[in-house]
Amino acid sequence: MFVFLTVLIALALILTAIIKFNIHPFIALFVGAIIYGLIAGMSTDLIVKSISDGFGGVLGRIGLLILFGVIIGTFLEKTGGAFVIAQKVLAWIGKKFVMLGMMITGYILSIPVFGDSAFIMLNPINKSLSHKGKLPFLATTVALTLGITATHSLVPPTPGPIAAAGILGADLGMIIFWGLIISAVGLIPCYFYCKYFLSKIPLEPEFAEIEAVGKVKKYPSLGKSFMPVIIPLVLIVLASIAAYPTQPFGSGNFFTVFILFVGNPIIALLIGVFLSFSLPEKFDVKLLSSTGWFGEALLIAAPVILITGAGGVFGKMLENSGIADHVSATLLAGNYSLLLPFLMGFALKTAQGSSTVALVTTASIMVPLMATLGLDTETLKVLTVLSIGAGAIAVSHANDSFFWAMTQLTNMEIKKGYLSHSIGTVILSFTAMGLILLIAAFS
Repeated sequence: MFVFLTVLIALALILTAIIKFNIHPFIALFVGAIIYGLIAGMSTDLIVKSISDGFGGVLGRIGLLILFGVIIGTFLEKTGGAFVIAQKVLAWIGKKFVMLGMMITGYILSIPVFGDSAFIMLNPINKSLSHKGKLPFLATTVALTLGITATHSLVPPTPGPIAAAGILGADLGMIIFWGLIISAVGLIPCYFYCKYFLSKIPLEPEFAEIEAVGKVKKYPSLGKSFMPVIIPLVLIVLASIAAYPTQPFGSGNFFTVFILFVGNPIIALLIGVFLSFSLPEKFDVKLLSSTGWFGEALLIAAPVILITGAGGVFGKMLENSGIADHVSATLLAGNYSLLLPFLMGFALKTAQGSSTVALVTTASIMVPLMATLGLDTETLKVLTVLSIGAGAIAVSHANDSFFWAMTQLTNMEIKKGYLSHSIGTVILSFTAMGLILLIAAFS
């Protein structure tokens, strides 16, 4: 109980500092993490290790992705390329279906693409679509984030569910099949939540100043505007296919090695950055200077990267304090069958922020319990993995790097982030688990 109390105290301090005193989230998260470590009785060496591992670990994974994504977004906005894309997409799906379109796009892209990367790349398009269609920006943003979240936790080859499937020896094909159905149906109440509740909450998108006024004579073409986004995504998808255990492209040949390299998210987005340099009507090397568009992108990305890193410190501090053991011991006190992996995944996600960590940790804990709980049939192994994934969806809040990337890149107040995205993840999580229990009842 003491460990849970220290977590609540730390979160309360962080949120009070940010919301009431308007302290920068980086300072609040960073100092809050250290305070938590001290209150939890962690050694000073472990606190320092948690800081370096948490900050470096998160930024090592997504720091460059954030930077490259912001650069692509800045060039798309400055040249008007994002508006070109928005105008065409609106023509394709109609103004009435932009919110649904963003949710479906996020749902599809998050299967092969890291969730943060998918959001970072789609955010400029989402802003433009919302602006062009005169739609509530907060509602379309959360529709996008929930679409991304659904498949991130439930559908392989996303790392979390594929790792959990391997740990528990569950059939991957069945997980993909049921994961697609459960995540898709689970988004239905989320869509209505966005459309009828979040649409009432105001949030104005902030755009990089479009240089078309008196400076750019011509917008980039649709094909050129799409290239910095589509080509990296295609490369990442191909790399995911190449890395699949069945090795569909072969093993060790030049094509596979090449695809795995250029399809690495960092390399793929770097290619997207270079492609974005072709968007201006007339390229000027000054655009890459510290005072040019490149410099502006660095200024936009820096606070997002720092805040994301501080969130990683907080998450690592929680992890190293042994909170997973305490959560597991508490939940194992009762026999919950399929509810046990769900509750454990839910508690671990809420406690330390990472869906992948929650999936892998819970799956590892569940291995010796499967037979005892009567979950050792092939079907129930699949449903156990999906139950863990459903739990690992929520709650996305202050210790989740995705939460900070979403709020900072959209200039969303933290309170609104909790009221919209965080609550949305709870709705999605419980809906998905309800569907799993329904499937189990008829299996």
